Amino acid sequence: MTGIGILGSEGRMGRAIAALLDSERAARCAGGIGREGSPEELARRCDVLVDFSAPDALEAHLAAARTAGTPMLVGTTGLSQAHQTLLDEAAGKIAVLQAANTSLGVNLLAHLVREAAARLGEEWDIEIAEMHHRHKKDAPSGTALLLGEAAAEGRGTTLGEVAEQGRAGLDCERTEGAIGFASLRGGSVAGEHTVIFAGEGERLELAHRAESREIFARGAIRAAVWLAEQKPGRYAMADVLEL
Repeated sequence: MTGIGILGSEGRMGRAIAALLDSERAARCAGGIGREGSPEELARRCDVLVDFSAPDALEAHLAAARTAGTPMLVGTTGLSQAHQTLLDEAAGKIAVLQAANTSLGVNLLAHLVREAAARLGEEWDIEIAEMHHRHKKDAPSGTALLLGEAAAEGRGTTLGEVAEQGRAGLDCERTEGAIGFASLRGGSVAGEHTVIFAGEGERLELAHRAESREIFARGAIRAAVWLAEQKPGRYAMADVLEL
């Protein structure tokens, strides 16, 4: 059985993963730490780490994983470019999988969005709407950005060049070729994402609705078991699903 160490074990995702591991046949919980505890000790006693903690803890967690030679799945969102550089550096020593969303359905959705964007012309406007629980801090969500990146890739561009966020005021006419984002927050919504392709006289919507946080935990466990067997490098959920 693959021993999974949980970084951020006191959070929603950490607790969900630990609960599922109680009944898993392919993996077991090798321990976990919250804000207190030693990531170095945890890294030494597990086969793979999963990190759903906070951006400011990532550097220390990656250092512990590198020292122990332990693969690491990073599910923390709201990461900066400096964090991406740290992930690139760590991937030279260990297997690193970064996932804005570990749901198998969401990652298949990203594949479908990429395909749709590649086949529909730029006369089809792309908008991404997402809703999460009232306590979520970052916006747009990491998953919305994942879907936006997939759409941009399908059109042969980058999200940084075409993203439009936070429209407000009297001069909000849509930029041609833009990918727009709308973020809603409220209640206990686990996560809802809709990618809208709006053409003249017709509209295509590709959507995913999470009914339980368990789907993210289940996907994270599957990805962690897969990652434990990989060589050093950067990986994504698409690699797990062979998309």
